[in-house]
Amino acid sequence: MKKKLTAIVCTAAIGLATSTPAFASPDPDPAVVAADVVIMRPLLFASTVAGSAIFVVCLPFAALSKSVKSTAHALVVAPAQATFTRALGDFDYDEAPQKVETAAAN
Repeated sequence: MKKKLTAIVCTAAIGLATSTPAFASPDPDPAVVAADVVIMRPLLFASTVAGSAIFVVCLPFAALSKSVKSTAHALVVAPAQATFTRALGDFDYDEAPQKVETAAAN
């Protein structure tokens, strides 16, 4: 009896785990798209402008610590990408994983 119950539970777990993406909708809700256009895009654009200004102020300190690239990415590039390259209504965006450079074995 215990083996049968375990088999049923495992089958149900696998079935539920693989069926979840089937319920995802490729088209965002029109209200979400409208909120993105009216509220989020202007706020993200403002954060891009403010991040650029803060980056200019922090640039000497970032140069001294040799962290200009990461500072620019955090303050300017990330908000700009969220503003201009993200699809409308898509709030499930993540940064792409950074490529790991490996040295050649030669």
